[in-house]
Amino acid sequence: MSYFTQTETRKVAQQALNGSRTAIDAIKNAQKNYKVTERFDIFLSHAMVDAELVLGIKVLLEKEGKKVYVDWIDDRDMERNHVTTETAEVLRQRMRQSESLLYVATENAPKSKWMPWELGYFDGYKNGGVAVLPVMDKSDSPFEGQEYLGLYPVVTKEMVVQRNSSPAKGRGIRRPYGSPLNVGSPYTVDLPDFPIGGPRIFF
Repeated sequence: MSYFTQTETRKVAQQALNGSRTAIDAIKNAQKNYKVTERFDIFLSHAMVDAELVLGIKVLLEKEGKKVYVDWIDDRDMERNHVTTETAEVLRQRMRQSESLLYVATENAPKSKWMPWELGYFDGYKNGGVAVLPVMDKSDSPFEGQEYLGLYPVVTKEMVVQRNSSPAKGRGIRRPYGSPLNVGSPYTVDLPDFPIGGPRIFF
């Protein structure tokens, strides 16, 4: 089991840049004209500062035939930097148009204003449709994200590239942080089962 690394994801992004100055320019230049009623396989929840990583992930997922929604690409006029009711409503609509949500877990994710909100909304709207995609420094590094991410299955590199449909289990709730719970602990949570065969995005 291994995870995508920042180095390999950036390499894919650089190949996709194709002379563009930035990842944002490259993605926007290659943007498809989605209709308001378009359906997406994946809503990519991410930190805006990870634009280059997002480009690499988007390319990798689209190579597997997935239609990926990224807010600042598909809704260019939306102000992601400001929390407004209008922005929130657009994001709700796009999440309702998506089959699954992938939470891109990087060192920047905890600083995002929107990612926890997106995850919570999607989980409530479509239980079993959320998974976490870590992007690590090393492919075999242990993933230790924020504790609440332990409620969700973790997507590995093999699941994306080889279409392996068996999701990795989430880390589970831990107390204190980083140490496994004892069996029978009052804090133990029964994790909901993912749909048979894994997340819908990898059927």
